[in-house]
Amino acid sequence: MKPLLLFFAVLFGFSQGVLSQSYTLSGEIKDNTNTAIPFASVFLLATTDSTLVKGTSADENGLFLLEEISEGLYFLKASYIGQTSENLALDISKDTKIGALIITQNAQALDEVVVTAARPVVERKVDRLVFNVENTVLSQSSSWEILQQTPGVISMQDELQIRNQAATIYINDRKVQLSPEEVRNLLENYQGENIKSVEVIRNPPARYDAEGGPVLNIVTSKNISLGYKGNINSTYTQGVFSKYNIGTSHFYKTEKLNLNASYSFAPRKDFKSFESVTNFMDNTGVFSIWETDFDKTNRFETHNAGLVVDYTFDERNELSLTANAQLSPERTYNNFQNTLIKNSQGVLDSTFTTASFLDETKNNISADLTFKHQFKENGSLTLNGHYTNFDLTRSQEANSEYFLPNGDFIRDFNFLTNAQQDIEIGTAQLDYAALFGTVSFESGLKASFIDSQSRLDYFDLNNGQVLDANLSDNYLYDEKVYAGYFSLSKDWEKWSLKAGLRAEQTESSGNSVALSTINELSYFELFPTFYVLHNMNENHSFAFDYSRKLRRPRYEDLNPFRTFVNENIFFEGNPNLLPNFSNNFNLNYTLKQEFFFDIYYRDNGNYISTLTFQDNENQILRDVTQNVLESTSYGFDFNYGKSITNNWYLYSYVSIFHEDETFLALESNNVPATNEFDGFYVDLTNYLTLSKDGTLKGELGLTYLSGFLEGSNIQAETTNLTFGLRKSLWKRRALLSLAFNDILGKANGRVTSKYLNQDNNFLAIPETQYVRFGFTYNFGNYRLEDNDREIDKIERDRLNAEE
Repeated sequence: MKPLLLFFAVLFGFSQGVLSQSYTLSGEIKDNTNTAIPFASVFLLATTDSTLVKGTSADENGLFLLEEISEGLYFLKASYIGQTSENLALDISKDTKIGALIITQNAQALDEVVVTAARPVVERKVDRLVFNVENTVLSQSSSWEILQQTPGVISMQDELQIRNQAATIYINDRKVQLSPEEVRNLLENYQGENIKSVEVIRNPPARYDAEGGPVLNIVTSKNISLGYKGNINSTYTQGVFSKYNIGTSHFYKTEKLNLNASYSFAPRKDFKSFESVTNFMDNTGVFSIWETDFDKTNRFETHNAGLVVDYTFDERNELSLTANAQLSPERTYNNFQNTLIKNSQGVLDSTFTTASFLDETKNNISADLTFKHQFKENGSLTLNGHYTNFDLTRSQEANSEYFLPNGDFIRDFNFLTNAQQDIEIGTAQLDYAALFGTVSFESGLKASFIDSQSRLDYFDLNNGQVLDANLSDNYLYDEKVYAGYFSLSKDWEKWSLKAGLRAEQTESSGNSVALSTINELSYFELFPTFYVLHNMNENHSFAFDYSRKLRRPRYEDLNPFRTFVNENIFFEGNPNLLPNFSNNFNLNYTLKQEFFFDIYYRDNGNYISTLTFQDNENQILRDVTQNVLESTSYGFDFNYGKSITNNWYLYSYVSIFHEDETFLALESNNVPATNEFDGFYVDLTNYLTLSKDGTLKGELGLTYLSGFLEGSNIQAETTNLTFGLRKSLWKRRALLSLAFNDILGKANGRVTSKYLNQDNNFLAIPETQYVRFGFTYNFGNYRLEDNDREIDKIERDRLNAEE
C-alpha cells in the first residue's frame, strides 16, 4: 500500500486551486401573461453540449440570481412543473441583468403531461441495470413502491431481495443504514417524483466492499434550487394492534451550505404468533409429539434523528458531515407459550407453559465526515472517516410450569439472564478517480477497526438466585481490515468493458473467557470483478459479469451465548464461524430495451447459515449458525413492463430458481445432509391513474412465491394481494395514502425441516394483514431537492440483530 499512498500524496501535493474572475447574472421569471412565477428553476447551460453549469430557483417574486459565473458563452433556461422557456443565448463578460425570461403556461398541455406520462425505461450498462422512472407513470408512487417493481427485485415483507439475496439500499451512493422495517418506513414516505432512476447492481464493482450482496441505488433528480423546505409526515397502521409514527424534516440551502435535519418518533405495539410441531424420534420412529402455541407482544419507542451538513468551499473543494442517532430507551417483549406433549398415538402426556419478559435498551450513534477535492485538470480525491457506537442492554426472566393432563402441577423451572453488548467501529477511506484518455480509472485504500465486547450472566432461580458459570460468558472480539482496490473501464462504439481488483487483509481475534479459548484468524484475499457489454444494434444486447464476494460472520453469531425462549428452545452462537467466499456469474440478454432475460449462477461456498436441530434424546430444539459444506444458487429471470393505456401501467417479473445447501447434521451423527428447493416467483402489479389531473393514483398487486429454502428448512408457498390509493392535495403540497396488505391472509407460509431423524415445522404470523393511512404535508419551497442521506458503512450491517 505504500506506493499507492505515495502516489496519492504526490497528486494531492501538486494540485492547486486557481480561481478565475467571475460574474453574476440576475433577472426574473414570468409567464406569457406577464405574471411572476415564484420558485421556478433556473439553469445555466454550456453551449457546447447543454450540460448544467449552475442552477438556482427564483424567489417568491420570481426573481433569481446566479453568482460566480466564469466568462464565456451560455444558454439560460427556466422551467416550472413540466413547462420550460426557450434557451436564451448569453455572452457573460461582466455582471449581467436581463429582463423577464418567459415560460409559456398551457393548462391543457400540463394536464396531458400528467396523464400521459411515459413508461419507465430500462437501460443496460456494463456493470448495472438502470431503471429510469423520472417523469413517468410511476413518478407519483412512493420510493418503496418503485423499488418493489424494479426489474429483478423480489419483495419479502419488509425486505427487498435480488436473486434470493437481501439487497442493500443506497440513496445517491450513500447507504441507508437502517433495519429492513425502518428502510421500508423511510422509503414509503420518500416521494417517487424526486427519483431519477434506480440502479440494480447485482455484482457491485471493486470500489464497493468485498463483503455484501447486491445493491439498489436510488438516484434522485438533480434539482439544485436554493431556499428552505420542510415537511411533516405521519402514518397510522391498524393490524392486530394499532401503531403510528410521526416525523419531520427540514432543509435549507444556499450557494455554499446545505443543511438537513430530521427527527421521527415511532411508538409501536406489535404482535406475532407461532404455531409449531416437533416430532421427537428414536430408532422405532416418533415417540413424542410437542405442539406449541407461542404469542409474542412487543412494545417499544424509537427516536431517530439525523443531521447532514454540506459545505462547498469553492468549485473544487467540499466537506460533508453526516450524523445519525437511533435511540430505543424502552423496549419490552412479553412472550407466552403453551405446549402440549403427546405420545406417538397422539394421547396427551403432559403440558407446560412458559411466560417470559424481556426488557431492552438499544442505542446506535454514528458520524461520518467526507472531504472531496476536484483536481483542476482531471480527477478527484475523496477522504472519508467514520465512527459508530452501538450498545445493547437486555434482561430476561422466564418461568416454565409443567402439568399432568388433569392439570395437576408437576414442577417449575425459572431463570434470569442479563446481557450487555458494546461495539465500536472506526474506518478511514481514501478514493481517487480520473480519466486517462478514454479510460476511466478508480482506486482507493480503506482501513476498518472493530471492537466488540459482549457479556451474559445466567442465573438459576429455582433455589434462590444462583449464577450458572457454565451458561455465562464474557466474549471479546476485535477485527482489523485493510483494503485497496483499482478498476478500469472503457467504452467503444458497441462494446463496454470494466475490470477491477480488490485486496483485503483481515486480522480478527475472538476470546471466550468462560471457554478459555481464543480464535484468531489472519487471511489475505483478492476479489476480482469483470464486466463486458456488447450492443449488437438498437434491438439486441448481451452482457456478462463476474465477481468474487465475501461474507463475514455477524458479531452476534460469533458469541457462544445461548438466547433462551425456554429451557428447551434456544439460539446458540458459534465462535468457530469462518468467513465464506462466493463466486457470482451473470449472463444477460436484452431485446428492444423492453424484454430482459437473465441467467445466473452463484457458488455460495461455505455459506454462513442458521440451521435448526432437534436433540431427540434431551428433547431440545436449538438454532445454530454454521458454515455449510457447500451451497449453490442458479436461475432464470424475466422482466417486462408495459403501458397498457395512458392511465394503466403493468409490471411483470418472473423468476425460476434453484437453491441448495449441504451441511453437517449435528443431531444425526454429523453426517452430511442436503436441503434443496426448486421454485418460482411471480409479480404482477398494476399502477393506475384514476383522475384526469393525475392527483389520484391506485395500485393493485399480486405476488406468488412457490416456496423458499431457509437453511435446513423449506418455506411453503405464499400469496400476497395488495391494494392502495394515493391522493395529492393543494397543488401537490399534501399527500394522503391508503394501503391494504395481505388481503387474502396468505402472505405467510409454514416452514418445515424434515430429514434423517429431524421432523419439525412452524408457522410464524406477524402483522402482515393490515390497513395503513398516511399523510405528508410539504411547506416552504417543497420542490427543492434535499441532501438527505445515510452513512455508507458495510461494517454497520453486521450490527443488525434479527428479533
